[in-house]
Amino acid sequence: MDSISLKVPVAIKAKLTEKLRKNISDDLTQKIQQVTLALQQLDIEEKRVIQEEAQGNLQALQAIRQHFAAERQQREAFKADAEQKLSDIGKLALGAEIAQGQLERQVEVKVGDDFSSVMNVEILLEDGKVIAIRS
Repeated sequence: MDSISLKVPVAIKAKLTEKLRKNISDDLTQKIQQVTLALQQLDIEEKRVIQEEAQGNLQALQAIRQHFAAERQQREAFKADAEQKLSDIGKLALGAEIAQGQLERQVEVKVGDDFSSVMNVEILLEDGKVIAIRS
């Protein structure tokens, strides 16, 4: 066997522009607002469930509170992460390259090929347009 076909990762990066910063900031702000509403709804739901289900049953009350505490903690962690990302994006200089994700590509690798050049490929975008393909 002299060659093989492989799927290899391709890093997608974007050059930070005012347009991209605004899009990312708007998206994060929307997610923060959604999780804030979800936390409020969770509080209301917890009170309702406690009133309906746990009347006089201390064990059930404890289980319900633990369940809602875990849900609240998960959503608060997500919110804190989004708020940190929002703060970070505001501090980045225009032109900075930020990771946007990863795709896969199919390559044919032959005996004698430089494997590092096959593996280390990235695409750089600026406002949704490809401006560079690096290897």
